[in-house]
Amino acid sequence: MRIYVGNMPYNMSGDELRTLFESYGQVDSVSIITDRETGRPRGFGFVEMGNESEARSAIEGLAEHEASGRKLNINEARPRVDRRGGGGGGRGNFGGGGRRNNY
Repeated sequence: MRIYVGNMPYNMSGDELRTLFESYGQVDSVSIITDRETGRPRGFGFVEMGNESEARSAIEGLAEHEASGRKLNINEARPRVDRRGGGGGGRGNFGGGGRRNNY
């Protein structure tokens, strides 16, 4: 089960997040989302736990948890949405794009 963790302190490390959740069960992975341009943490991340009952226990147990004075927002993560826009690579309404071979 994938768990969303929001309102994280910007200095919270992946190891700290892992340790927090490991008290409820096995943690498969931890990822802290960073800004693409600056590389700084954006204040949220995801934890994956293989056992659903352990994951639900962690969500309930950490619901009121504070880290560095910030109350963490912990929920089951929603499914990913493909946010890549469609389109023809900046060609307006003309569509297409790419090379055409005229053989």
